[in-house]
Amino acid sequence: MAATTNGKTADGRELNRMAKYTEFWDSELKKEGEEHTNNRLAHYVDVVNGYYDAATLIYEYAWAGSFHFSRFYKGEGFVASLARHEHYLAAQMNLRPGMRVLDVGCGVGGPAREISRFADVNIVGLNNNEYQITRATKHVKWAKLDDRITFVKGDFMKLSEQFGENSFDAVYAIEATVHAPSWEGVYSEIKKVLKPGGIFGVYEWCMTDRWDAENPEHRELAKQIEYGNGIPEMRPIQKAREALKNVGFEIIHEEDLAERDDDIPWYYPLEGDLFKAQTAWDLFMCWRTSASGKFVTHYGLWALEKLHLVPSGTFNVCESLKVAGDSITEGGKQKLFTPMYLVVSKKPE
Repeated sequence: MAATTNGKTADGRELNRMAKYTEFWDSELKKEGEEHTNNRLAHYVDVVNGYYDAATLIYEYAWAGSFHFSRFYKGEGFVASLARHEHYLAAQMNLRPGMRVLDVGCGVGGPAREISRFADVNIVGLNNNEYQITRATKHVKWAKLDDRITFVKGDFMKLSEQFGENSFDAVYAIEATVHAPSWEGVYSEIKKVLKPGGIFGVYEWCMTDRWDAENPEHRELAKQIEYGNGIPEMRPIQKAREALKNVGFEIIHEEDLAERDDDIPWYYPLEGDLFKAQTAWDLFMCWRTSASGKFVTHYGLWALEKLHLVPSGTFNVCESLKVAGDSITEGGKQKLFTPMYLVVSKKPE
Protein backbone atom coordinates (compact mmCIF):
# COMPACT_ATOMS: atom_id res chain seq x y z
CA MET A 1 0.00 0.00 0.00
CA ALA A 2 1.11 3.57 -0.57
CA ALA A 3 3.05 5.18 2.27
CA THR A 4 0.85 6.77 4.93
CA THR A 5 1.15 10.05 6.80
CA ASN A 6 -1.23 11.16 9.56
CA GLY A 7 -3.81 8.56 8.58
CA LYS A 8 -3.62 9.31 4.86
CA THR A 9 -2.18 7.51 1.87
CA ALA A 10 0.49 9.32 -0.12
CA ASP A 11 -2.14 10.45 -2.65
CA GLY A 12 -4.32 12.09 0.02
CA ARG A 13 -6.93 9.43 0.74
CA GLU A 14 -7.97 9.18 4.40
CA LEU A 15 -7.84 5.61 5.65
CA ASN A 16 -10.29 5.92 8.55
CA ARG A 17 -12.87 7.68 6.39
CA MET A 18 -12.80 4.97 3.75
CA ALA A 19 -13.06 2.15 6.28
CA LYS A 20 -16.10 3.69 8.00
CA TYR A 21 -18.11 4.64 4.91
CA THR A 22 -20.61 1.77 5.13
CA GLU A 23 -21.34 2.57 8.81
CA PHE A 24 -23.46 5.54 7.72
CA TRP A 25 -26.19 3.12 6.57
CA ASP A 26 -28.13 0.42 8.36
CA SER A 27 -26.90 -3.02 7.34
CA GLU A 28 -30.47 -3.69 6.14
CA LEU A 29 -31.56 -0.75 4.00
CA LYS A 30 -35.22 -1.62 4.57
CA LYS A 31 -34.73 -0.67 8.22
CA GLU A 32 -33.27 2.74 7.41
CA GLY A 33 -34.78 5.45 9.59
CA GLU A 34 -34.74 9.23 9.74
CA GLU A 35 -31.86 9.13 12.21
CA HIS A 36 -29.61 7.52 9.59
CA THR A 37 -30.47 10.18 7.01
CA ASN A 38 -29.92 12.99 9.53
CA ASN A 39 -26.54 11.54 10.49
CA ARG A 40 -25.45 11.44 6.84
CA LEU A 41 -26.64 15.00 6.26
CA ALA A 42 -24.72 16.20 9.31
CA HIS A 43 -21.57 14.38 8.16
CA TYR A 44 -21.95 14.81 4.40
CA VAL A 45 -18.25 15.63 3.94
CA ASP A 46 -17.20 12.30 5.44
CA VAL A 47 -19.88 10.41 3.52
CA VAL A 48 -18.89 11.85 0.16
CA ASN A 49 -15.14 11.70 0.71
CA GLY A 50 -15.21 8.20 2.15
CA TYR A 51 -17.00 7.09 -0.99
CA TYR A 52 -14.84 8.88 -3.55
CA ASP A 53 -11.54 8.08 -1.85
CA ALA A 54 -12.22 4.45 -2.72
CA ALA A 55 -14.47 4.68 -5.78
CA THR A 56 -12.48 7.14 -7.92
CA LEU A 57 -9.98 4.59 -9.18
CA ILE A 58 -12.83 2.26 -10.20
CA TYR A 59 -14.70 5.14 -11.86
CA GLU A 60 -11.68 5.99 -13.99
CA TYR A 61 -11.21 2.35 -14.91
CA ALA A 62 -14.85 1.75 -15.81
CA TRP A 63 -16.17 5.16 -16.83
CA ALA A 64 -13.30 7.23 -18.31
CA GLY A 65 -12.64 10.72 -16.93
CA SER A 66 -16.17 12.15 -16.81
CA PHE A 67 -18.22 10.69 -13.98
CA HIS A 68 -21.72 11.24 -15.32
CA PHE A 69 -24.43 9.70 -17.47
CA SER A 70 -25.47 10.76 -20.97
CA ARG A 71 -27.86 9.99 -23.78
CA PHE A 72 -26.85 7.79 -26.74
CA TYR A 73 -27.46 7.83 -30.47
CA LYS A 74 -27.12 4.82 -32.73
CA GLY A 75 -23.47 4.30 -33.61
CA GLU A 76 -22.27 6.82 -31.03
CA GLY A 77 -19.39 5.72 -28.81
CA PHE A 78 -19.48 6.07 -25.04
CA VAL A 79 -16.81 8.79 -24.77
CA ALA A 80 -18.38 10.77 -27.64
CA SER A 81 -21.71 10.64 -25.83
CA LEU A 82 -20.16 12.01 -22.63
CA ALA A 83 -18.62 14.89 -24.56
CA ARG A 84 -21.87 15.72 -26.34
CA HIS A 85 -23.68 15.80 -22.99
CA GLU A 86 -21.15 18.35 -21.72
CA HIS A 87 -21.35 20.38 -24.94
CA TYR A 88 -25.14 20.49 -24.64
CA LEU A 89 -24.88 21.98 -21.16
CA ALA A 90 -22.34 24.57 -22.28
CA ALA A 91 -24.51 25.51 -25.26
CA GLN A 92 -27.66 25.83 -23.15
CA MET A 93 -25.71 28.08 -20.76
CA ASN A 94 -24.49 30.18 -23.70
CA LEU A 95 -20.88 30.06 -22.52
CA ARG A 96 -18.61 32.43 -24.42
CA PRO A 97 -14.81 32.73 -24.87
CA GLY A 98 -13.00 34.34 -21.97
CA MET A 99 -15.69 33.73 -19.35
CA ARG A 100 -14.60 32.76 -15.83
CA VAL A 101 -16.55 29.62 -14.96
CA LEU A 102 -16.82 27.58 -11.75
CA ASP A 103 -17.20 23.79 -11.94
CA VAL A 104 -18.84 22.69 -8.67
CA GLY A 105 -17.84 19.14 -7.77
CA CYS A 106 -15.40 18.78 -10.64
CA GLY A 107 -14.42 15.12 -10.15
CA VAL A 108 -11.12 14.39 -11.88
CA GLY A 109 -11.69 17.22 -14.34
CA GLY A 110 -13.07 15.46 -17.43
CA PRO A 111 -15.96 17.90 -18.02
CA ALA A 112 -13.74 20.90 -17.25
CA ARG A 113 -11.26 19.85 -19.92
CA GLU A 114 -13.99 19.22 -22.49
CA ILE A 115 -15.99 22.39 -21.79
CA SER A 116 -12.88 24.56 -21.69
CA ARG A 117 -11.93 23.36 -25.16
CA PHE A 118 -15.48 23.54 -26.51
CA ALA A 119 -16.38 27.04 -25.25
CA ASP A 120 -12.88 28.52 -24.85
CA VAL A 121 -13.54 29.49 -21.23
CA ASN A 122 -11.39 29.63 -18.10
CA ILE A 123 -12.50 27.16 -15.46
CA VAL A 124 -11.95 26.80 -11.73
CA GLY A 125 -12.78 23.29 -10.58
CA LEU A 126 -13.90 22.94 -6.96
CA ASN A 127 -13.72 19.64 -5.13
CA ASN A 128 -13.67 18.64 -1.48
CA ASN A 129 -11.82 15.41 -2.24
CA GLU A 130 -8.05 15.79 -2.17
CA TYR A 131 -7.42 12.57 -4.06
CA GLN A 132 -9.61 13.66 -6.98
CA ILE A 133 -7.91 17.06 -7.11
CA THR A 134 -4.55 15.30 -7.36
CA ARG A 135 -5.83 13.22 -10.26
CA ALA A 136 -7.48 16.21 -11.97
CA THR A 137 -4.31 18.28 -11.76
CA LYS A 138 -2.27 15.52 -13.40
CA HIS A 139 -4.80 15.11 -16.20
CA VAL A 140 -5.02 18.82 -16.99
CA LYS A 141 -1.22 19.15 -17.16
CA TRP A 142 -1.05 16.21 -19.54
CA ALA A 143 -3.72 17.89 -21.69
CA LYS A 144 -1.73 21.15 -21.61
CA LEU A 145 -4.76 23.07 -20.32
CA ASP A 146 -3.28 24.14 -16.99
CA ASP A 147 -3.04 27.73 -18.28
CA ARG A 148 -6.84 28.03 -18.19
CA ILE A 149 -8.04 25.31 -15.80
CA THR A 150 -7.18 25.27 -12.09
CA PHE A 151 -8.46 23.12 -9.25
CA VAL A 152 -9.03 24.07 -5.62
CA LYS A 153 -10.09 22.14 -2.54
CA GLY A 154 -13.19 23.53 -0.89
CA ASP A 155 -16.70 22.96 0.43
CA PHE A 156 -19.52 23.83 -1.96
CA MET A 157 -21.60 24.88 1.04
CA LYS A 158 -19.07 27.69 1.66
CA LEU A 159 -18.37 29.04 -1.82
CA SER A 160 -18.80 32.71 -0.93
CA GLU A 161 -16.23 32.40 1.87
CA GLN A 162 -13.70 30.89 -0.51
CA PHE A 163 -14.22 32.99 -3.63
CA GLY A 164 -16.14 36.08 -2.54
CA GLU A 165 -19.42 37.25 -4.01
CA ASN A 166 -19.89 38.12 -7.70
CA SER A 167 -16.75 36.20 -8.73
CA PHE A 168 -17.87 34.13 -11.74
CA ASP A 169 -19.62 34.73 -15.04
CA ALA A 170 -21.15 31.26 -14.94
CA VAL A 171 -21.32 28.17 -12.72
CA TYR A 172 -22.16 24.59 -13.63
CA ALA A 173 -22.54 21.36 -11.67
CA ILE A 174 -22.78 17.93 -13.29
CA GLU A 175 -24.36 15.30 -11.03
CA ALA A 176 -22.57 16.77 -8.00
CA THR A 177 -24.94 18.90 -5.92
CA VAL A 178 -27.04 15.84 -5.03
CA HIS A 179 -24.30 15.27 -2.43
CA ALA A 180 -25.19 18.53 -0.65
CA PRO A 181 -27.04 18.37 2.69
CA SER A 182 -29.64 20.72 1.19
CA TRP A 183 -30.27 22.07 -2.29
CA GLU A 184 -31.25 25.48 -0.93
CA GLY A 185 -27.89 25.70 0.83
CA VAL A 186 -25.69 24.85 -2.13
CA TYR A 187 -27.80 26.76 -4.69
CA SER A 188 -27.72 29.84 -2.45
CA GLU A 189 -23.93 29.70 -2.31
CA ILE A 190 -23.74 29.31 -6.09
CA LYS A 191 -25.98 32.34 -6.54
CA LYS A 192 -23.73 34.42 -4.26
CA VAL A 193 -20.56 33.77 -6.26
CA LEU A 194 -22.27 34.49 -9.59
CA LYS A 195 -22.09 37.98 -11.04
CA PRO A 196 -25.46 39.71 -11.56
CA GLY A 197 -26.97 38.23 -14.71
CA GLY A 198 -24.71 35.18 -14.39
CA ILE A 199 -25.86 31.72 -15.46
CA PHE A 200 -26.06 28.50 -13.45
CA GLY A 201 -26.47 25.19 -15.28
CA VAL A 202 -26.96 21.88 -13.50
CA TYR A 203 -27.55 18.23 -14.28
CA GLU A 204 -29.25 17.05 -11.09
CA TRP A 205 -29.88 13.58 -9.68
CA CYS A 206 -33.55 13.33 -8.63
CA MET A 207 -36.35 10.92 -7.98
CA THR A 208 -38.95 11.68 -10.63
CA ASP A 209 -42.61 12.63 -10.25
CA ARG A 210 -43.47 8.93 -10.64
CA TRP A 211 -41.62 8.14 -7.41
CA ASP A 212 -43.90 7.77 -4.40
CA ALA A 213 -42.33 8.34 -0.97
CA GLU A 214 -45.16 6.32 0.59
CA ASN A 215 -44.38 3.26 -1.52
CA PRO A 216 -42.00 0.92 0.42
CA GLU A 217 -40.38 -0.40 -2.77
CA HIS A 218 -39.83 3.12 -4.06
CA ARG A 219 -38.32 4.19 -0.73
CA GLU A 220 -35.97 1.21 -0.70
CA LEU A 221 -34.85 1.99 -4.25
CA ALA A 222 -33.93 5.53 -3.19
CA LYS A 223 -31.97 4.13 -0.22
CA GLN A 224 -30.07 1.77 -2.51
CA ILE A 225 -29.13 4.67 -4.79
CA GLU A 226 -27.94 6.64 -1.75
CA TYR A 227 -25.84 3.79 -0.37
CA GLY A 228 -24.36 2.82 -3.72
CA ASN A 229 -23.36 6.36 -4.69
CA GLY A 230 -22.32 8.16 -1.50
CA ILE A 231 -25.44 10.34 -1.33
CA PRO A 232 -26.75 11.54 2.05
CA GLU A 233 -30.35 11.83 0.83
CA MET A 234 -32.17 11.38 -2.48
CA ARG A 235 -34.90 13.98 -3.12
CA PRO A 236 -37.78 14.39 -5.61
CA ILE A 237 -37.43 16.52 -8.70
CA GLN A 238 -39.90 19.19 -7.56
CA LYS A 239 -37.67 19.98 -4.58
CA ALA A 240 -34.81 20.94 -6.90
CA ARG A 241 -37.10 23.23 -8.85
CA GLU A 242 -38.48 24.78 -5.66
CA ALA A 243 -35.00 25.23 -4.17
CA LEU A 244 -33.78 27.20 -7.20
CA LYS A 245 -36.80 29.49 -7.03
CA ASN A 246 -36.60 29.84 -3.24
CA VAL A 247 -33.04 31.18 -3.34
CA GLY A 248 -33.91 33.67 -6.06
CA PHE A 249 -32.85 32.09 -9.35
CA GLU A 250 -34.85 32.75 -12.50
CA ILE A 251 -35.30 29.45 -14.36
CA ILE A 252 -34.86 30.01 -18.09
CA HIS A 253 -34.76 26.38 -19.27
CA GLU A 254 -35.52 22.98 -17.73
CA GLU A 255 -35.97 19.45 -19.03
CA ASP A 256 -35.42 15.90 -17.90
CA LEU A 257 -33.22 14.37 -20.59
CA ALA A 258 -34.03 10.90 -19.27
CA GLU A 259 -37.56 11.42 -20.60
CA ARG A 260 -36.31 11.54 -24.19
CA ASP A 261 -37.55 8.61 -26.27
CA ASP A 262 -34.13 7.15 -27.12
CA ASP A 263 -33.58 3.78 -28.78
CA ILE A 264 -30.56 3.20 -26.53
CA PRO A 265 -31.31 3.92 -22.85
CA TRP A 266 -28.98 6.19 -20.89
CA TYR A 267 -28.39 3.43 -18.31
CA TYR A 268 -27.27 0.79 -20.82
CA PRO A 269 -23.56 0.92 -19.76
CA LEU A 270 -24.62 -0.43 -16.34
CA GLU A 271 -26.53 -3.39 -17.75
CA GLY A 272 -23.52 -5.30 -19.02
CA ASP A 273 -25.39 -6.06 -22.26
CA LEU A 274 -22.69 -6.52 -24.92
CA PHE A 275 -25.29 -6.40 -27.72
CA LYS A 276 -25.99 -2.71 -26.97
CA ALA A 277 -22.35 -1.66 -27.31
CA GLN A 278 -21.87 0.86 -30.12
CA THR A 279 -18.10 0.58 -30.68
CA ALA A 280 -15.31 -1.93 -30.10
CA TRP A 281 -14.13 0.02 -27.04
CA ASP A 282 -17.67 0.02 -25.69
CA LEU A 283 -17.66 -3.79 -25.79
CA PHE A 284 -14.89 -3.78 -23.19
CA MET A 285 -16.75 -1.16 -21.15
CA CYS A 286 -19.92 -3.27 -21.19
CA TRP A 287 -17.98 -6.35 -20.19
CA ARG A 288 -16.74 -4.56 -17.09
CA THR A 289 -20.34 -4.19 -15.88
CA SER A 290 -21.31 -7.75 -16.85
CA ALA A 291 -21.45 -10.53 -14.25
CA SER A 292 -17.99 -11.81 -15.17
CA GLY A 293 -16.55 -8.31 -15.33
CA LYS A 294 -17.90 -7.44 -11.88
CA PHE A 295 -16.50 -10.69 -10.50
CA VAL A 296 -13.01 -9.96 -11.82
CA THR A 297 -13.05 -6.32 -10.69
CA HIS A 298 -14.46 -6.78 -7.22
CA TYR A 299 -12.55 -9.87 -6.20
CA GLY A 300 -9.42 -8.47 -7.76
CA LEU A 301 -9.86 -5.54 -5.39
CA TRP A 302 -10.47 -7.93 -2.52
CA ALA A 303 -7.12 -9.62 -3.25
CA LEU A 304 -5.33 -6.28 -3.57
CA GLU A 305 -6.71 -5.16 -0.21
CA LYS A 306 -5.62 -8.40 1.44
CA LEU A 307 -2.14 -7.83 0.02
CA HIS A 308 -2.22 -4.24 1.38
CA LEU A 309 -1.82 -2.82 -2.12
CA VAL A 310 -4.95 -0.67 -1.75
CA PRO A 311 -6.24 0.92 1.49
CA SER A 312 -8.55 -0.91 3.89
CA GLY A 313 -12.17 -0.15 3.09
CA THR A 314 -11.71 -0.01 -0.68
CA PHE A 315 -13.40 -3.36 -1.24
CA ASN A 316 -16.45 -2.53 0.89
CA VAL A 317 -16.99 0.82 -0.82
CA CYS A 318 -16.62 -0.73 -4.24
CA GLU A 319 -19.00 -3.53 -3.30
CA SER A 320 -21.54 -0.75 -2.90
CA LEU A 321 -21.01 0.05 -6.58
CA LYS A 322 -22.82 -3.17 -7.45
CA VAL A 323 -25.81 -1.88 -5.49
CA ALA A 324 -25.41 1.43 -7.33
CA GLY A 325 -25.50 -0.17 -10.75
CA ASP A 326 -28.50 -2.38 -10.04
CA SER A 327 -30.58 0.35 -8.35
CA ILE A 328 -29.82 3.03 -10.95
CA THR A 329 -30.69 0.63 -13.77
CA GLU A 330 -33.96 -0.35 -12.10
CA GLY A 331 -34.77 3.30 -11.35
CA GLY A 332 -34.11 4.15 -14.99
CA LYS A 333 -36.24 1.32 -16.35
CA GLN A 334 -39.18 2.30 -14.15
CA LYS A 335 -38.53 6.02 -14.75
CA LEU A 336 -38.43 6.60 -11.00
CA PHE A 337 -34.94 8.13 -11.10
CA THR A 338 -33.12 10.56 -13.36
CA PRO A 339 -29.45 11.63 -13.32
CA MET A 340 -30.02 14.34 -15.92
CA TYR A 341 -32.66 16.80 -14.80
CA LEU A 342 -31.24 19.83 -16.60
CA VAL A 343 -31.96 23.31 -15.31
CA VAL A 344 -30.42 26.54 -16.57
CA SER A 345 -31.04 29.49 -14.28
CA LYS A 346 -30.11 33.15 -14.17
CA LYS A 347 -29.12 35.36 -11.25
CA PRO A 348 -31.23 38.52 -11.48
CA GLU A 349 -29.34 41.63 -12.54
